[in-house]
Amino acid sequence: MTVYKFRISFEDHEEVNRDIEILPTQTFEEMHVAIQAAIGFDSSKNASFYMSNDHWIKGEEITLHVTKANEHKKVALMANSRLCDFIADPHQKIYYVFDFTSPWTFYVELIKISKQDPEITYPVSVRKAGEAPKQYGASILGKANTDFDFLDDNIIGTGDEDGEGEDLTGFEEEEDNLNEDAGESQEVDEEQQDQEEL
Repeated sequence: MTVYKFRISFEDHEEVNRDIEILPTQTFEEMHVAIQAAIGFDSSKNASFYMSNDHWIKGEEITLHVTKANEHKKVALMANSRLCDFIADPHQKIYYVFDFTSPWTFYVELIKISKQDPEITYPVSVRKAGEAPKQYGASILGKANTDFDFLDDNIIGTGDEDGEGEDLTGFEEEEDNLNEDAGESQEVDEEQQDQEEL
């Protein structure tokens, strides 16, 4: 039996790709699970493959689960769809969309047809290039909190027990210094005046 070798690359990160070998008699669902395992994503989200032409124009859809968006169409299910029943072109291109709420899109291209190795369990990831991006990014709130770590009690006053007022310690000390300087200046002026009167 022959083996299909597909190259899967992120649409927005084409330098990140994986090569997966799979049997023509295996299903699109098996390829879906193999892709998710190869990139380290959570495969429980819904997804669809779209048979495409050389310009990556979406054609027939093969979906993991039927949804309200596609229930009115006659959409093939991945679990019931063998690769060999959809692939006739030795350079077949397939557009793959994963997690429709926060979509990830991929280019899936048939790059080689070879003989099956009886000692290999298919599908199998045979090549990895680049580090896959994280499926779920860091919390924006968490990032915002770390951005303000430099704000502490030395810079911002905590106020009184009622949460009102400000820490004006620095200003009070400066005011005391000004008052002392003014007092010393006044004493000098008085001494000069006494000498002039004499």
